[in-house]
Amino acid sequence: MILMVMVFLMLLFWENELNEDEVGSSIEHLNVDYPQNAIPVRYCNHMILRRIIREPDHTCKKEHVFIHERPQKLNNICTASNKVTCRNHSTILCYQSTITFKMTVCQLTDGTKYPACRYRIAPPTEGFVLITCDELGPVNFQGYVL
Repeated sequence: MILMVMVFLMLLFWENELNEDEVGSSIEHLNVDYPQNAIPVRYCNHMILRRIIREPDHTCKKEHVFIHERPQKLNNICTASNKVTCRNHSTILCYQSTITFKMTVCQLTDGTKYPACRYRIAPPTEGFVLITCDELGPVNFQGYVL
């Protein structure tokens, strides 16, 4: 009986771990902040810690972008025919938005290992968004064009 309870708890924990990874790595979780959080001071530091944004090796990202538009607007990019070559990935095609998006660009100022990362907000930005898509919609944020 104790063994069955332990197996049940292990399966439950494992299932929750899988769900956290799926939610935690979606473009909506990592890059969309709509409506924008009303954090007037240290927005970037707060959001990066809250969303656990870091490189796979737990180092600080040099730059991270939060998009302040409805997720539906990102979905619409995938149905547009405006395809361009992704930066740093010459064989992958990105979809570029046809309208500009409001966004906050966070640039690393101090730190190398997460969570000891400190960021500053770059000047307010609006730009065209570059994303990769699959048959279900947006997959990864690839950058922006001013």
